[in-house]
Amino acid sequence: MPISKMNLNKNFLIKIFFILLSSQFFFHVSKAIAAEEIKIVYSIFSRTIEVNSLKNFAEEGNSGKKLKRILKATGSPNKEIRSVLNKEFEIPITIASKLVYSEIGNVFLTRLSSIIHTPKADDERTGMLALRASIIQGLNNGNGKINLIKFFEGYPTKTIILDVNALSKVMNKVESISELLDFFTNSPLEKIKTN
Repeated sequence: MPISKMNLNKNFLIKIFFILLSSQFFFHVSKAIAAEEIKIVYSIFSRTIEVNSLKNFAEEGNSGKKLKRILKATGSPNKEIRSVLNKEFEIPITIASKLVYSEIGNVFLTRLSSIIHTPKADDERTGMLALRASIIQGLNNGNGKINLIKFFEGYPTKTIILDVNALSKVMNKVESISELLDFFTNSPLEKIKTN
């Protein structure tokens, strides 16, 4: 076989190999990652709750030993906790998408990313990206409605870190956070709807 023909065949095989390899990257659709557990971190202590266990509690009121201990530590009645977990917010995905990329959305997500973040979040940006994804995926899963369970189920990592120290700092400023939430849910929505 002439050398030029051998080079041509070799080049042809290499091209075919790269086409097949790249098609695996571009056309392979893998199962989306969703949160399976919430790791509650308080100082040097931590506890882990499975998202499915929390979902079962929210929907049916059933809780295992581990979850019962954690719920008891909150000092709130189970009915109240279930009410918070099941409270739904309805918002079209297109508006939510604009909102989470707005200036006020960035402020809200930055603050929230200190409380809820990925296990290896070294920066605010990573936490914000995960929160955005969680909100949009949660709304998508809920057909335009989201609650805390759908939010957790939409989170793009297997484990969610819930930092109790950071949450406590925010809870001490409840009045200002309430005002921020009020502004976050009302004013920006009106501005976005008019644009």
